Amino acid sequence: MQGTYQDPAILVGRILLGLLFVLSGFSKIGGFNGTVGYIASQGLPMPQVIAAITILVELGGGLALVFGCYTKQAAIVVGVFTLLAAFIFHNFWAAPEAQKMMQQINFMKNLSIAGGMFVLAAFGPGRFSLDARRRGVALA
Repeated sequence: MQGTYQDPAILVGRILLGLLFVLSGFSKIGGFNGTVGYIASQGLPMPQVIAAITILVELGGGLALVFGCYTKQAAIVVGVFTLLAAFIFHNFWAAPEAQKMMQQINFMKNLSIAGGMFVLAAFGPGRFSLDARRRGVALA
């Protein structure tokens, strides 16, 4: 997909990946107490602090991806965050039988999203990004 379609495809991919995290971050703000309760139910310490950090990572990282600003750094942070979430919150191997399949689907979804983040970190945000503008890459 070199040339003509590569940069528009990267832009669409960045927006779709980032949108997932932006929407999730906003929903956690609106449901902060529920988020804290869910984090606490996993036995994690300081659930309020973890919830606040989660919101910052999701909103900040998601917006950075959408706009292509510090994209490589954001993709690495969000990728690692997503891997951690997979192992902590979607441990299908320890889930009750009725929840195993859904937790396995969510676990694999998180692995796939993390993989996309690491590809984005490796190959960059493309020409249609704030990062490219900072580097002086022409759009034409």
